[in-house]
Amino acid sequence: MEMSIVFIAIIVVILIAIAVTYNSLIGRRNQVQNAESSIDVMLKKRYDLIPNLVATVKQYMNHEKDLLENITALRSKLGTASLNKTEKRSLENELSQGLQQLNISVENYPDLKANENFLNLQYNLNEIESQLSASRRAYNASVLDYNNGLDKFPSNIIANAFNFRREEFFDVYPAERSNPNITNLFGNE
Repeated sequence: MEMSIVFIAIIVVILIAIAVTYNSLIGRRNQVQNAESSIDVMLKKRYDLIPNLVATVKQYMNHEKDLLENITALRSKLGTASLNKTEKRSLENELSQGLQQLNISVENYPDLKANENFLNLQYNLNEIESQLSASRRAYNASVLDYNNGLDKFPSNIIANAFNFRREEFFDVYPAERSNPNITNLFGNE
């Protein structure tokens, strides 16, 4: 009788150990999948944000450029001696409207300057890349933990019995090893 109780206790302990090891491997595999999903979230954020930021900067640059070029052109035209009074007044009115638009922009948005937009673009690009890098490191840490669980004794026996497979570490593609060319985003469309 004592032998059967010991035998049953050993079987129960082995089954508990198998269940705990199996659940641990499942948790580690789920953590790898979660970390991989975090990378996808950061890639989506970068995919969505960068073109919007670039478009915002381009739009503001065009607005600022057009307004300043218009003001400069009107001022140059006013400097010519061949204008009659009507043409001169018309140009002065246009120049006044242009300066008013510029003043309104500066008064309403004093911090809205092209250089600050570029700084914002640069900050956001750096932030996204940092978050993406952190997500990749978290993924690789999860893969290391999971793969160690598959390789270590006795969990390797359970892993083989239940057909767990190793995960690959995140590796940088050769194209991603070079610096991104942001100027291409500002090129002619």
